Amino acid sequence: MPPEKRPPRVASEILVVDPDAESRAFLTSTLLQAGHSASAASGIEEVLSLLEEGIRPDLIVLDLPALAEHLSRLATAVRQRAGNSPIPFLALVTAEPDAATTVAHELGVGDFLLRPFTATTVQQRVCSLLRVKAYCTAAAEDLRRLTEVALGLSAERNLTRLLERILDEAREMNLADAGTLYLVDPKARVLLYEILHNDTFGIRMGGVSGVRVDLPPVPLQREYVSAYVALTGATVNIPDVYEASSFDFSGPRKYDAITGYRSRSMLVVPIWDHERTIVGVLQLINAMRSDTNEVVPFLGRNVARTQALASQAGIAITNARLIADLQTYFEGLVHVMASAVDEKSAHTSGHIRRVTRLACLLAEAVNRCDPGEFDGQRFTPDELEELRIAGLLHDIGKIVVPEYLVEKATKLQTVFDRIELLRTRFDAIRRSEENKALVRKLQFLSGGGGAEDLAAIDAALAAEDRLLREDLAFLESLNRGGENLAPENVERVRAIACRTYTDANGFERPYLTEDEVQNLSIARGTLLPEELAQIRNHAAVTIRLLNQIPFGSKLRNVPVYAGDHHEMLNGTGYPQGKTAAQLPLQSRILAVTDIFDALTASDRPYRRADRYEDACAVLREEAARGRLDSRLVDLFIRSGCYRRMQHELGIPAESDV
Repeated sequence: MPPEKRPPRVASEILVVDPDAESRAFLTSTLLQAGHSASAASGIEEVLSLLEEGIRPDLIVLDLPALAEHLSRLATAVRQRAGNSPIPFLALVTAEPDAATTVAHELGVGDFLLRPFTATTVQQRVCSLLRVKAYCTAAAEDLRRLTEVALGLSAERNLTRLLERILDEAREMNLADAGTLYLVDPKARVLLYEILHNDTFGIRMGGVSGVRVDLPPVPLQREYVSAYVALTGATVNIPDVYEASSFDFSGPRKYDAITGYRSRSMLVVPIWDHERTIVGVLQLINAMRSDTNEVVPFLGRNVARTQALASQAGIAITNARLIADLQTYFEGLVHVMASAVDEKSAHTSGHIRRVTRLACLLAEAVNRCDPGEFDGQRFTPDELEELRIAGLLHDIGKIVVPEYLVEKATKLQTVFDRIELLRTRFDAIRRSEENKALVRKLQFLSGGGGAEDLAAIDAALAAEDRLLREDLAFLESLNRGGENLAPENVERVRAIACRTYTDANGFERPYLTEDEVQNLSIARGTLLPEELAQIRNHAAVTIRLLNQIPFGSKLRNVPVYAGDHHEMLNGTGYPQGKTAAQLPLQSRILAVTDIFDALTASDRPYRRADRYEDACAVLREEAARGRLDSRLVDLFIRSGCYRRMQHELGIPAESDV
């Protein structure tokens, strides 16, 4: 925005309080002749009446002997109506002021005028008091404005908006037509253009404008005034750059020649941080008179104010950068933790990213719903961020789950798939049976056996070989897992386990160990009950781990939402068995999206990915059973969250897979 132009000077309002009519008329006439507005009153009651009617004098001229006993009452009434601008008193006295007049000073008397007096004396004293008042008012306004600016700068967390406000405030403070804010790049040893304003040409570049300042950086060399200030910390105030020879102003002159602009007065101020390091430079061009818009030198008073602003700006910039750095650091840690879980298994890589994005899309869809849905609940930006962080950390507890459980693609898998042991064992059993058959053949031949006996041995060996191959194929099929295991298959596993063989050391061994029988008899999936409990424990571990992180007030619910992602509305979830009354909408959102991604993920080794329609059907079934929020399930499907996530993350559609 352009600097605010100050209004032209207006006549001062003077209130004369004197019981003597002749004196009152003289004073009023004298003040009017000096160009002031004047009102008159004969006593305290008339003064109070005028104040009640709304008169706001800049100065009160009063007869002190006549109003001495009412002075305190008058001072109180004046103070109540004075606001931020004090109203001084000029006291008319008949004797030189003495120690007794101290009270009068405390009540607001700024000067004393000894009777008799001339019109000139009155005008001079009034003018003097008004100048003092103007100075005090300006100083108070400067302090108020600097305080207001300091509060505004300290409250701004967005660095771009902060830099824009700093330049705006500096220009308004000096009524500067143009200005530039640079930031120091210490590594490249240059000043970077961050924001550039020029009201004459209506230019606003950088900052919140979004228009890039397409100008080369200024090298940190002393011949350039802005670089000189950045290097030395000195403030430079130049009345006319065309008459200055201390610095290289070829750039501004070239700009003026091309555009027709006339750079004249210039003020360049360093921006210090809390460690007394210069982090930027404010450069203001062409201070202007408020009444004529004439370009004038920058006033010394405004230079001091600008230096104070720059000091506040440096601290604010440092704070904004520190906060941004902390946010970046925190975000990095969150992503590292989430990636650590994803990287734990190639088969679940991407799950956290997908669940988080789906949860955010569903929350945004809630915000777009009619007010009647979801009881009018709407998520603020801070609440959406809280949900996003919870999504990224919802599986952090899986860090303590053994890798082979996370990746258990088959029933016999531990650190490797033990089906290979079965294949080796069955192969050894087969060779053992072949050896036994050869021994029997030799015995028959040595005992005079015939061809029929040998054929019988071969037939028995072939039958045993066929049975071994069928049993191994059966066990291999069971090892892959499935949705439901028939009871007769469990019986067959146990029957196989009851058979024995003799190993190379002569010990009798079962075809299957008890652990192998237990794993191959898993009715659904590939996990034993105790293994499933160990994996499910990750939700409780998530809560314990996240509760140790000192999340700020805006993220205080992250442990709750992340830990609730396996809780169900009907109390059948885990780890705490919460019910609907205990589950906020954010927790319900994560539950829906986590289940959906588990159903549709194509990287799970223990199950095939469901088609989109089938996964939606499962969500509806879970909602019908009272486990998931039916409103969220319906919104998730009709709002197309999954399709949007596919597009954003570049996930192939089902037809492309």
